[in-house]
Amino acid sequence: MTSSTAPTKVIFDTDPGVDDAMALYFALAHPAIDVVGITTTFGNVTVEQAATNALYLTAIAGKTVPVTKGVATPWVKPGEAPPAFIHGADGLGNLPSRVATTNQLDPRSSAQFIVDMARAHPGEITLVAVGPLGNLSLALKLEPTLPKLLKEVILMAGTITEPGNVSPVAEANVWNDPHAADHVFSAGWKLTMVGLDVTHRVIVPLALFKKIADHHKHIATDVLHHAVSFYADFYSGIYPHVAKIHGCFGHDVLAFIYLVNPELFTIESGGIRVATEGIANGQTMMKRKDIFHPQAGWADTPPTQVCMQVQAEACNAVLEEMLMSDWLPK
Repeated sequence: MTSSTAPTKVIFDTDPGVDDAMALYFALAHPAIDVVGITTTFGNVTVEQAATNALYLTAIAGKTVPVTKGVATPWVKPGEAPPAFIHGADGLGNLPSRVATTNQLDPRSSAQFIVDMARAHPGEITLVAVGPLGNLSLALKLEPTLPKLLKEVILMAGTITEPGNVSPVAEANVWNDPHAADHVFSAGWKLTMVGLDVTHRVIVPLALFKKIADHHKHIATDVLHHAVSFYADFYSGIYPHVAKIHGCFGHDVLAFIYLVNPELFTIESGGIRVATEGIANGQTMMKRKDIFHPQAGWADTPPTQVCMQVQAEACNAVLEEMLMSDWLPK
């Protein structure tokens, strides 16, 4: 994106979450991204905690962005307790304390905010969603023409060939609300899936976040370093190749890196459907060959762009460049 091009307006649908915080700060730091709203959902934490974290992360970074609270539970399946052992009970690695902030929630629901913004800025807004997809599904129910009103939707969700992270076949965001996910994948917008096929290839070292915190000496990057330290301990405890680096998977930040540097990803296109019950619950299934299938449900599935390969070192370089840049108030 050239300097003469206006930044892309983005609504960030999120459940912060350590990698969500990483993604948010990358988006706020990047000159080609204009975060016009943060819509929160349950997932890594409760929706109440997600909204609290979004307000806190923006406030300590000196940014003013509308924050809304969205869906609290899956549409059909029973809800699950948030994974405190991954992100901490507070979603940010169990911060020892928080400074006082005064910013308040936008009173609209997340789904209504998405619809209102899309109607106000038709064809201009990209929606980047990195949590369970209930807010997008509800927004579609409120405004069936939403796929024509949004410029693009980018999801950190799903997996095609990489093993799942909550079951052998399912990625957590899709598994958390498979009915909402199937609705979103079937809606017919310009849609890109940034899933485990690429996010498990990008290991971000904890040392990078210490470098960023030491460089800025700012509460926002101190909080991020603390949160990533907790997250890196979890991933290093279960993946020996991650432990060698002592880091974590990039996950959510990859959705934003795709937005600004799509050339770093190799794409395959095909229809996606989601298994909503049984042992395959949450599996993202892709139609990878353009042939007739007698199984119902595939004939009219709109195509999704799926990231299948990634240039990992280049992604880490982009992340470092942005978070080391002069994006925080002095």
